[in-house]
Amino acid sequence: MLPPIPRPDDYGVSRKNGFLPVDPPLESLRDPYYKRWEQVVSNLQALLLSRRLRQTIENLPIVTASRLRFPAEWRRAYVLLSFMTHAYIWGGDRPEEKVPQSISIPFIQVCNYLELPTVATYAGVCLWNWKPIFPEEDIDSLENLSTLATFTGSLDESWFYLVSVVIEARGGSTVPLMLDAITAARSNDSLAVTVCLQELAETLDELGTLLERMYENCDPHVFYHRIRPFLAGSKNMADAGLPNGVQFDTGAGNDDPHVQYGGGSNAQSSLIQFFDIVLGIEHRPTGSQKPSDSSTDSEAESPTPRPSNHGFIHEMRSYMPGPHRRFLQDVSSVANIRDYVESHRFNHTLSVAFDACLFMLRSLRDKHIRLVSRYIIVKSRESRSHARSFSPRSAPNNQPEPLNIASASTHKTQRTDNPRAEAKKLRGTGGTALIPFLKQARDETGEPAIDAWARRILSNGPPELAGEPKGFALGKMGEHADGELEIVGLAGVWRMDDSEGGLCHW
Repeated sequence: MLPPIPRPDDYGVSRKNGFLPVDPPLESLRDPYYKRWEQVVSNLQALLLSRRLRQTIENLPIVTASRLRFPAEWRRAYVLLSFMTHAYIWGGDRPEEKVPQSISIPFIQVCNYLELPTVATYAGVCLWNWKPIFPEEDIDSLENLSTLATFTGSLDESWFYLVSVVIEARGGSTVPLMLDAITAARSNDSLAVTVCLQELAETLDELGTLLERMYENCDPHVFYHRIRPFLAGSKNMADAGLPNGVQFDTGAGNDDPHVQYGGGSNAQSSLIQFFDIVLGIEHRPTGSQKPSDSSTDSEAESPTPRPSNHGFIHEMRSYMPGPHRRFLQDVSSVANIRDYVESHRFNHTLSVAFDACLFMLRSLRDKHIRLVSRYIIVKSRESRSHARSFSPRSAPNNQPEPLNIASASTHKTQRTDNPRAEAKKLRGTGGTALIPFLKQARDETGEPAIDAWARRILSNGPPELAGEPKGFALGKMGEHADGELEIVGLAGVWRMDDSEGGLCHW
């Protein structure tokens, strides 16, 4: 007997807004017991600028999560505590390794309830950190959204979060849509499956357009040097000043363990992973090759077993709210679209609709790689070039440079004559080497393509294909970073010196 199709409502997933809350997040906790938290976060920028943030947090009274009643209150508490925690850790010239009891104790309680790690996740900075400007208007518009909390108080930071929020909102309707497609495949209703896939492809195209709006109001320099450091986690952050991770003080002394978690990342978006699951896209551990397949196209009718180890992608599910994580797991157990299309490959309209979804999702990932190049790779190179122009004695005002994720690669590069080797050590906020991950995730997106023409377009093969009419080759596109980034074809070929680093990551 087939398992039942998951019902989104059972997992706190909205049929309209997807993984965003059904109602807008709380703008504040009304209980005066939590007034001090609200005051700190509402004045976060001033406290950071005046260098009073750490002392203020250390002097906070210890309050617990005992008065939180509803899920919306727990989510608001998580936003407040995660912003305070990251501001405390990264809000100085050097990161602080030990988080005081005033926020450690309630933060652990809140994270246990929400089934989240003690770190600022995508859920905290994006899913639960927005409000509509006009409640009666739709929330799938950047012009009608505002953030509730930021580290810098800048338009750039708000815009960075809200682009992800509006992508979640615009893509939310695809959740019930694709569950309907799974149901239709069970009933062998090819027309219904085709219509659902066509609508999904159109939505994915819209999401790519929304992602490119990041350039409008988020300046790369501000993001790299001012915003990104606060989003860093504690995993693989030795070069940024946290060799052991962080320790949350619960009063147990040396018994409090050090923990290491990745920071906020778009790989923690349940929506993006939902697309992969329903389309049958398989992600392998970064660096792993696709298993050899000796079968020909005509022999590929029967589905092959899916690999169980998804590496970084699968790890990111542990950073999602518990109900969302279980929803993805249960959808995985019923996903049948890829196998259905493969078994009906004679249906050209169905195959084209499926391949169009793969193309649009791969295009979305392509746009993200170009975003990373502009906001991380180019800015990292500029920072290293600037750092080389100063000796330690000639640094402006003889002030030590703050140590964080933005400055770590600069320090490392100054100790070597091999920029490419040092680029391998450049990490993203999630604490992992990201460009190889991004490229592989993008390439894997096209692997399930059904029609031969789609497989050729979605592959990274040579632009000139035997047997194709002249003009089929795809020319260069996209942007060039100092003449070293060259985008070739619909999906792109990476040609940059710095092959790692990342903004958040899909």
